[in-house]
Amino acid sequence: MFKHILVPTDGSQLSQDTAKKAVALAKETGARITAFYAKHEASEIYWDKISWATLPEQAKLEEATERDAQKILSFIEDLSRNAGVSCAKVSTTCDSVYKGIIDAATTGNCDLIFMASHGLRGIDALLLGSETNKVLTHSKIPVLVYR
Repeated sequence: MFKHILVPTDGSQLSQDTAKKAVALAKETGARITAFYAKHEASEIYWDKISWATLPEQAKLEEATERDAQKILSFIEDLSRNAGVSCAKVSTTCDSVYKGIIDAATTGNCDLIFMASHGLRGIDALLLGSETNKVLTHSKIPVLVYR
């Protein structure tokens, strides 16, 4: 069965519900969890308009983004701890969420990606969110989609 499950999250209610199910599966199978959050890169267009004198502002933005990521990931960490499941937290900055998810699963040697059917933007595709659909299309690692 599965030994290492990647659980991508965006902090939405559906992601939290998905995390609960992922932790339950991990507990049943003796797997460990890696909670993953993809931080978006600041737009190059935005930063090109800012002078070098405002670099401290960029650092503040990056710090705030990382604080948000850790808060969102802590939800899964707490669930895991309460269930007696080992959990690591990973946040990374990427320009493509689905690639970030696949890269995190591959780098972490995960054998399952357990993710929500859609995220904060709602249902972008007919049945699945666009990032979920892209992960399903491009991942070589099995993907379990929770609705």
